[in-house]
Amino acid sequence: MDFTPTEAQTEARDLAAGIFADLATPERLRAAGTGSDPELWKALTGAGLVAAVAEVGLLGLVLLLEEQGRTTAQVPYAASCVYGQLAVAAHGTGGQRERLLPGIEDGSVVVAGAFPAQPAVRPTARGGLTGTVAVVPWLRDATHVLVADAGRRLWLVPLGAGTGIEETELTAPWSAGRLTLHEAPAEPLGTGPGSGEGPGHVGAYADVLAVARTAFAGLQAGVCAGSLARAVAHTNTREQFGRPLATRQAVQLRAADAHMDTEAIRVTAYEAAWRRDAGLPYATHALTAAWWASEAGQRVVHTGQHLHGGTGADVGHPVHRHFLWGRQLDAYLGSGSEVLQELGELIASAG
Repeated sequence: MDFTPTEAQTEARDLAAGIFADLATPERLRAAGTGSDPELWKALTGAGLVAAVAEVGLLGLVLLLEEQGRTTAQVPYAASCVYGQLAVAAHGTGGQRERLLPGIEDGSVVVAGAFPAQPAVRPTARGGLTGTVAVVPWLRDATHVLVADAGRRLWLVPLGAGTGIEETELTAPWSAGRLTLHEAPAEPLGTGPGSGEGPGHVGAYADVLAVARTAFAGLQAGVCAGSLARAVAHTNTREQFGRPLATRQAVQLRAADAHMDTEAIRVTAYEAAWRRDAGLPYATHALTAAWWASEAGQRVVHTGQHLHGGTGADVGHPVHRHFLWGRQLDAYLGSGSEVLQELGELIASAG
């Protein structure tokens, strides 16, 4: 395996890093509140950083999401790339790709994801969907939702007739909402959702969920890296008894542990993404990345806040945003114990 970025992946990552650094500043993030930043979203899509995912693959997207995580930029980038760009490209019909991908790539179509499978959502005899999804991240920014129903079938639902949105707050400011479907018009993703088509000969649902877990693990790696970078800067400038905090052995050990945890999240996400791009089985690798993102992620963001001392208790401090994002990603798409059980069951069934 080789995780060395291609030229296209490197160029896309560097471009994203510049845009996030320029526009996802602490001042702009505070001004956005719990909503998204439309100017930043316009800059990302205008630079072709959603369209680029088709060329740079899942590994490239993981690299791009690391840059978003470093700044906790409030845009539906991960959601629309995973549940829109990659899902439609891999599992949509030719007509769906032709109709939806141009809008997804230019940002006029934003896709949120109602994942994992929603037991309360079922198709009706008229071909629509009925049910309630308690929380859908980035729903308030979306034009469409990719819904996984009780039977693990995938449906594209345009927001409008038959859909209701109620604003919901999460731990992190992800423009979330409660989605109510009542005979909502919906179309299956592809000709046979969950039929077994797709990379690695897995079902569409399993593939999209594994892609999501891998991508959001990459986002968590960036969140952790950003939290740790802030902690390092703080402890190198903050003095106690005439010496920088960074000279204390206990501080160094906590920071070293956080660095190793961050690297574990990153490398497992890279491996899962690389295998998917190479057309290799990657279901267990995606679960491994998700487990590290959950278990190690929460340790790192706690460390980042702890190493700031009393400053870390200030909810208005930038490091607190990393804490909130890290805790949100800790449980998104399954907590550590849930994905570990799923991983064990998958390994046992394969044996």
